[in-house]
Amino acid sequence: MTMLDDRMTAAAWPAAYPQGYAVVDVETTGLSAHDRIVSAAVYRLDARGRVEDHWYTLVNPERDPGPVWIHGLTNDVLEGAPLFADVAAEFSERLDGRVLVAHNAYFDWTMIAREYARAERTAPVRQRLCTMALAKELALPLPNMKLESLAAHFGVEQRQAHHALDDARVLAEAFRPSLRAAAERGVRLPLLECLPLVEWSAAPAAAAPRIGRQATYGSGGWRPARKRPACPYPNPGRYQSDKPLKQGMRVAFSGDTSVERELLEDRAVEAGLHIATSVSRLTSLLVTNDPGAGTSKLVKAEAFGTPIVDEAAFTHLLRDVAPADE
Repeated sequence: MTMLDDRMTAAAWPAAYPQGYAVVDVETTGLSAHDRIVSAAVYRLDARGRVEDHWYTLVNPERDPGPVWIHGLTNDVLEGAPLFADVAAEFSERLDGRVLVAHNAYFDWTMIAREYARAERTAPVRQRLCTMALAKELALPLPNMKLESLAAHFGVEQRQAHHALDDARVLAEAFRPSLRAAAERGVRLPLLECLPLVEWSAAPAAAAPRIGRQATYGSGGWRPARKRPACPYPNPGRYQSDKPLKQGMRVAFSGDTSVERELLEDRAVEAGLHIATSVSRLTSLLVTNDPGAGTSKLVKAEAFGTPIVDEAAFTHLLRDVAPADE
């Protein structure tokens, strides 16, 4: 038992802290909404960050494995692996009742939520904690926010980077001292709500090649930008709470949505709205379910006075979008 363990045993552990954690890492075929998980690992930790057990699985993505040079999982390795639907129940047992912890947790959570949605199930996760956000809360003197930097700070050895099981182990070992430092200093954990997807739109066949078919990846990465047709209507300005949305308005999104993000954006485009990838003085409306998240979009929206609504309100507004001015 370390000196910090002794101090925290004598002192009261913060009552508001969660009772258990699931430290997760997933490797994927890429970074877009229609990419798939190829391997997943979970380390279960108790309330004070002590390891209870761990679990690892390969997952057949039913398509090309993507950046093999990163995760090392080839067609041959994945061909006989279980489908996500086959491991979803066991995955759920590892996640159930725990806070999902990951390095860049938004990415891991969204990839997991999409896989559950494809399998017509719901991930039993209600909150997530990003270790990047926790490192910032603790003001750790890191040169950058890479996992390897966090590991080095706490003296944790990385044995096989980009292998889900080893990355999850490294993160679990680095999370424990982070959690205890936060408890000792009375730091509020940066917990965010996880909204499960309730609707899923399958990718076109051409966008999801099967295992054995090689996709083409450019030197600049493997996530092609999704190009939408230009909005044909002029921007009428900002949304006003006592009026309907109007065609041409520029709408931006921040954070999780219960409906798959691209599906929600497609509906907005079909209604005649312009999807903005960032917030500027020209943005008509920002949609977010977590107005206190402090994302760059929210910070800019507050600075510019951009109206903010949640997903439920936005979905309601989509039912009656006013035509553009002629």
